[in-house]
Amino acid sequence: MQKFTKPSFHTSARRWMICCILSASYLASAQQQAANRPTMVAGFPVNYSEDSAGTYTLPDPLKTNDGQKVTSAEVWTKKRRPEIVKLFEESQFGKMPGRPVDMHFTVFDKGTPAFNGKATRKQVTVYFTKDTADHKMNLVIYTPAAATKPVPLLMNISFIAYNQLIDDPGLMIGNVWNKEGQRVKADKPTAFGKMNVEQFMDAGFGFATVYYGDIEPDFKDGIKHGIRSVYLIPGQTQTAPDEWGAIAAWGWGLSRAMDYFETDKAIDSKRVALQGASRLGKTVLWAGAHDPRYKVIIASISGEGGAALSRRHYGETIQHISDPSRYLYQFAPKYHDYAANVNSLPVDGHMLISLIAPRPLLLQTGSTDYWSDPKGEFLAAVAAAPVYKLFKEKGPETTVMPAAGDTSLLMNELGYFMHDGGHSVLPGDWTHIINYMKKYL
Repeated sequence: MQKFTKPSFHTSARRWMICCILSASYLASAQQQAANRPTMVAGFPVNYSEDSAGTYTLPDPLKTNDGQKVTSAEVWTKKRRPEIVKLFEESQFGKMPGRPVDMHFTVFDKGTPAFNGKATRKQVTVYFTKDTADHKMNLVIYTPAAATKPVPLLMNISFIAYNQLIDDPGLMIGNVWNKEGQRVKADKPTAFGKMNVEQFMDAGFGFATVYYGDIEPDFKDGIKHGIRSVYLIPGQTQTAPDEWGAIAAWGWGLSRAMDYFETDKAIDSKRVALQGASRLGKTVLWAGAHDPRYKVIIASISGEGGAALSRRHYGETIQHISDPSRYLYQFAPKYHDYAANVNSLPVDGHMLISLIAPRPLLLQTGSTDYWSDPKGEFLAAVAAAPVYKLFKEKGPETTVMPAAGDTSLLMNELGYFMHDGGHSVLPGDWTHIINYMKKYL
């Protein structure tokens, strides 16, 4: 296996003054790297050594369950792809319901000028059930004010309420879940950065976002409050081993957002990109795999359970992520069965990537995000490239991992880009994302 040597940084004694000037930034960088390298999680050690990443054999995405070799896009689409979707449903994310019969929308902000007239803003409540008291999500949608026809847009799923994400005084103050599992007003600043919505308007795109906690809270007992509770059998308090976890619930909510987009004449619903980061990067991969209406997927720092290879013993593993003390609730309960025997898992990250084909997919990672294993995401893209090739679409054609900042693989249909930094989406990443959208939307 190709080895990737991490860069080392040092200063000589003769450059003492420069060292003093830069020491603060070096310290910040070291602290960030340490934060991305926890050594013990849920009682299990974490490996960051390439020499200990192990050897593995990946399941072949181009071999059907009955052993048939897939040699055409038609066989992939009609036979192999549905098999892989089912494997992910049964072993990792869980089965989920379709569109609810009683779902309906209320557009309570029907089109207000925003950003000094550059954009038109809408705010929409999507009700998942007939009862409007609960189980609903709020969307904010901006479209370029100068648009004369339906526009393509980016749909973002966010960790915070949209009034906390965007500087716009006309936004409704939403609700968020606090650390105590209580729903509170989203009227306080957060540690998350603000979204520059105007950059999308300038590029001719719309922008929409939703707070993921509107769909399902992100904690162990969140099922009591979220959409999954609606579908529990009477007397049931938890899902069955192969039923949906929180990630599938968030992805299900993104499909409901698309249901709304298809009704909005200002939006070209056939040209919608979907983006999320970290656990929401996993979410957009599964949402995009399950709902082909999303044309472009941008999965940022998705890591274990997302684009990274689970069979590669590096950074976070199934053992860490699916431990009941951590994030088992995000997955189908059965996922934990593979914690001690990952090689028995019938799927892996490259197969999740392959489900997006032939649609454009950009994997955005960070060079010091060791916990999420950016090399594991790159190797997964390499292993998924033959599926894109079936459709004559381009993925990585090298096994040599690009350096941080290298854009040589970014604009492929199966694209990969790693910034110089950690577990984040940086302002410069959005420039690349917009350029990717310009090419494929």
